[in-house]
Amino acid sequence: MISHEALLAFLRQEPYAAQSSVSAAGAPQAALVGVAVSDQFQIVFDTLGSTRKAENLRTHPAVALVFGSAAAGTVGTVRVEGTADELPAAHPLVALYLARFPDGRERLAWPGITWFRVTPTWLRYSDFAQDPPAIVEWRAGKLSRL
Repeated sequence: MISHEALLAFLRQEPYAAQSSVSAAGAPQAALVGVAVSDQFQIVFDTLGSTRKAENLRTHPAVALVFGSAAAGTVGTVRVEGTADELPAAHPLVALYLARFPDGRERLAWPGITWFRVTPTWLRYSDFAQDPPAIVEWRAGKLSRL
């Protein structure tokens, strides 16, 4: 079993995650986004309000993210499914994001900049460096107790 601290460390080791959403027409869309992760496993990223991901999440808030590294020898991933909602600039998670990405302060002046929070409903940690592999899943209720 992986501890709360170890899972957070894994999620925070890479600054980017692959994010996917679904359009109003049901088409998939994916993007690489810079992420910050709260102690409660909430994930925040910024984007322009005119992007496909923003439009998708406003229409259909279901979202998935994949954390991991493309580096050779990397054998661990975390997959997250959840719901997304848009945050105001004054939200504490935006401050968490800006602490992780100081260049995000420059984007504060961009017309249409916005932030989305992902609240996980499912999370799966996989570490294939172990034999047998360590694979652990959490649903929303168990995540809150992790």
